Amino acid sequence: MAHNGCSAAATPTTERRQRPEFSAWSPHSPVNLSPELAAGEVVAGGAGHEAPDLAELKAWLRQLVPRVNDRWDQLVSLVCVLRSRPPLFYSDDDGFRRRRRRIAIVFAPRRRLLKPIGEQTEWSSTSPPAAPSRCLRRSPASGIKNHTYSVPPPFSKAHCAIGCQASLATNYMETSAVADLDWENLGFGLVQTDFMYIAKCGPDGNFSKGEMVPFGPIELSPSAGVLNYGQGLFEGLKAYRKTDGSILLFRPEENAIRMRNGAERMCMPAPTLEQFVDAVKQTVLANKRWVPPTGKGSLYIRPLLMGSGAVLGLAPAPEYTFMIFVSPVGNYFKEGLAPINLIIEENFHRAAPGGTGGVKTIGNYASVLKAQRIAKQKGYSDVLYLDAVHKKYLEEVSSCNIFIVKGNVISTPAIKGTILPGITRKSILEVAQRKGFMVEERLVSVDELLEADEVFCTGTAVVVSPVGSITYLGQRVEYGNQGVGVVCQQLYTSLTSLQMGHVDDCMGWTVELNQ
Repeated sequence: MAHNGCSAAATPTTERRQRPEFSAWSPHSPVNLSPELAAGEVVAGGAGHEAPDLAELKAWLRQLVPRVNDRWDQLVSLVCVLRSRPPLFYSDDDGFRRRRRRIAIVFAPRRRLLKPIGEQTEWSSTSPPAAPSRCLRRSPASGIKNHTYSVPPPFSKAHCAIGCQASLATNYMETSAVADLDWENLGFGLVQTDFMYIAKCGPDGNFSKGEMVPFGPIELSPSAGVLNYGQGLFEGLKAYRKTDGSILLFRPEENAIRMRNGAERMCMPAPTLEQFVDAVKQTVLANKRWVPPTGKGSLYIRPLLMGSGAVLGLAPAPEYTFMIFVSPVGNYFKEGLAPINLIIEENFHRAAPGGTGGVKTIGNYASVLKAQRIAKQKGYSDVLYLDAVHKKYLEEVSSCNIFIVKGNVISTPAIKGTILPGITRKSILEVAQRKGFMVEERLVSVDELLEADEVFCTGTAVVVSPVGSITYLGQRVEYGNQGVGVVCQQLYTSLTSLQMGHVDDCMGWTVELNQ
């Protein structure tokens, strides 16, 4: 019996084969042939073509083998049709051996084969059963055509219009089972999910359409630009499950715009707003069983853009990879929605004027690890950084923005190139304004911080986190009797209600995914 989707039996293809019993199907399970197959689009081989090299065929099939999805009426299967009676491959103790025969690899649409989720699944005599943890939907066109998205030159300052105008992808790959996790005790750590999205960009500045592949290691040259010169960016956003089971994204177009801004600073091409948002949608739907139940957490989405091409001298990489993976998460700080304790860093700085502190490049985060480790060893939750010039104005915490409250005024450090323009930060400013607060973006001194009524942090990971105490030069100042401040609680409730779909989205910030 052959592997990788090709049958090795020598029986003529005009005979109906008996389907062997499978408990699950994988790319290494055999696929029986049938004369009733509806011919799809030929993508390999054909009359006059000899069988490809073994290594090439294995790599080929690894990319093209689909999984059937028990949520869709139209299912797609990859089949190998032998154009002559003898087999293409046979296997023995030594593995595969090649024979010079002609084949065509085709996609064939199927009728509905499986019952809805929760029922006993069935499958026909000409299609393999689904593997629940690795099932996906792919249309013939999306699997075989090499589409590209045209993007502006790598250093163009032109950006897509603000607002989520991306067309909904029609070829989502989608998992169907429900993940078996302890949702009540979900922390902020990596949980391996099913699929990740990958797209490539060469010197022409065009990103491929991208594809969904099983989550796992990626291959990089030791001389990749991201490994040698840190040419990389990342983003962070979340998906939430509503009480009716539908899934919401929160302001994904803002992440796309921020990645494009960062890519310009780092001399990198970037996906268009449309491709970014569409890739996020595809990745979430492919891993939707990992979206926590309402109120139990969220699905953290991590887009990455990196110089994956090999380069030795200091220069932009010749190739770039855009990828997205996801993980279900709970609270970022172990305290949850409870006050955290910060210490102001006196010796280290996160960023300097003219540097890259204002973009989400990977190097910004490695530089805070030492100060953060020292602070946590002393019992603090995290570190608050000051500006590198005057050493008296607030910048930000390791991975989130800082706010102070004094009376009816909410103030936060202005964005001037050293502070990341947080999307949660931007959202909180808009929510606060609508609730009647006066908001300020300006220089905020340590003295003002120590005299504030309330202090809180914002970020995709932390959402809104109250600060219970600040320690500076050995002096500890506490806020709100170590409880959650009234303003902080009000803003947290307003924002999370929008994110989770508990209230009508009058801001137009959420994107509901069609399932």
